Amino acid sequence: MRLKLDPFVSAIFLIVAIAYFFPQFGIDNMEPFLNKITTVGIGLIFFFYGLKLSPAKLKAGLSNWKLHLLIQGSTFFLFPVLVLLFRPLLHNAEQEIIWLAFFFLAALPSTVSTSVVMVSIAEGNLPSAIFNASISGIIGILVTPLWIGLFINTDQVVFDFSDIYVSLILQVLLPLLLGIFLQLIVGSFVQQYSKQLALFDKSIILLIIYKSFAKSFSDHLFSHISLTDFLFIIIGVLVLFTLVYSLISLLSRKLGFSLEDRITAQFCGTKKSLVHGTVFSKIIFQNAASVGIILLPLMLFHIFQIVIISMIASHYKKMIEVRVK
Repeated sequence: MRLKLDPFVSAIFLIVAIAYFFPQFGIDNMEPFLNKITTVGIGLIFFFYGLKLSPAKLKAGLSNWKLHLLIQGSTFFLFPVLVLLFRPLLHNAEQEIIWLAFFFLAALPSTVSTSVVMVSIAEGNLPSAIFNASISGIIGILVTPLWIGLFINTDQVVFDFSDIYVSLILQVLLPLLLGIFLQLIVGSFVQQYSKQLALFDKSIILLIIYKSFAKSFSDHLFSHISLTDFLFIIIGVLVLFTLVYSLISLLSRKLGFSLEDRITAQFCGTKKSLVHGTVFSKIIFQNAASVGIILLPLMLFHIFQIVIISMIASHYKKMIEVRVK
């Protein structure tokens, strides 16, 4: 099977390279300007996200509570617990940062767009996918900072719950709720300009990634990560994905889910949102130089989840087509 590299994945590689060769545009005098752009951009991302949430589609996916519990339990409990199992193996500060990066990945909500698209391709339970992918982002506003607050090093980052939640409410929750409120009035606008809005979302994400990596490269933080550590991160991301996917598959069968529900559980329960990750990293870790490292496992996970789930989605689609015939 021939795989085509996602354009956004290519853009991520490119923006990290730009941050490496030209970090000066993301620090010093340019930093306040970039902060203003990203702050406004974050609000607009979640406002448009709210405009996409159709109350009718969300209502249609409400009834299947076992499926919802499995997906949300996987997203906010199974992922963090699996990463927590490796915490006793830490021996130095570099390993602590890498572990925290994995834990940040594990504590994030599920992604919306790719979850829904992949479930649709595989012909899974689409209403439940829409419901779970959407509600996950809202739950994450509360749960993700709580998880991270348990293990963050307060010597490196000033972790103030009140400041973090105020920022999340102002930059994420309020724009999201405003978008939901206006959905019936201007929801058609989102459908008409969906491609342009998706490009805007990705541009803001890339800007946050550039700023984070520029600061990390400028402070030479990646010089502490050896090739062995980098390979460990790649292997760790793949192992984490495989473990969660396999456990969800096992639990889905034990619970007697239909094939359509199993597809939705496996696809939604294994995803992590790069959008929420970049936004939350900016709010939770603020201007910490280690943010680039914190985002590294998440970006690798994003790449792998697109590639792996797209292959699995194609397999499921063929299997369902054969079953129908």
